[in-house]
Amino acid sequence: MGKLQYNIDGASKGNPGPAGIGFIIFDEAGRVVDLFGKPIGIASNNVAEYQALVYALRDCQRRGADESVFMTDSELLAKQINGEYKVKDTNIKVLHDQATTILKSRKKWKVVQVKREENKLADKIAEISLKQSG
Repeated sequence: MGKLQYNIDGASKGNPGPAGIGFIIFDEAGRVVDLFGKPIGIASNNVAEYQALVYALRDCQRRGADESVFMTDSELLAKQINGEYKVKDTNIKVLHDQATTILKSRKKWKVVQVKREENKLADKIAEISLKQSG
């Protein structure tokens, strides 16, 4: 399989509170391949953002994409995964380690921060999913 783009997001009501994740998968032509949302119980917003990345990475592995791009509106997640920020929170460290372990097995990948307006559908899916957590 060629290149896949994942627009990912996590949401939490209460921070921590009921949380959910969501992502949209696009093919090389920009067509929607699939949508995914899942309630994840009680979590902080940052934990939800990382959970969304880990689920998207596992999905990408399962689909066998040669190249993958993960779009997130979380500056923290993007900069931590790209090595610009250190990971201090122990809950995030576990998820960061899971994500980087999967990324090391990938040949071509990028995690890119986008503006919140460019990630509205993933945000909507995460919001709907968090309502199922509560």
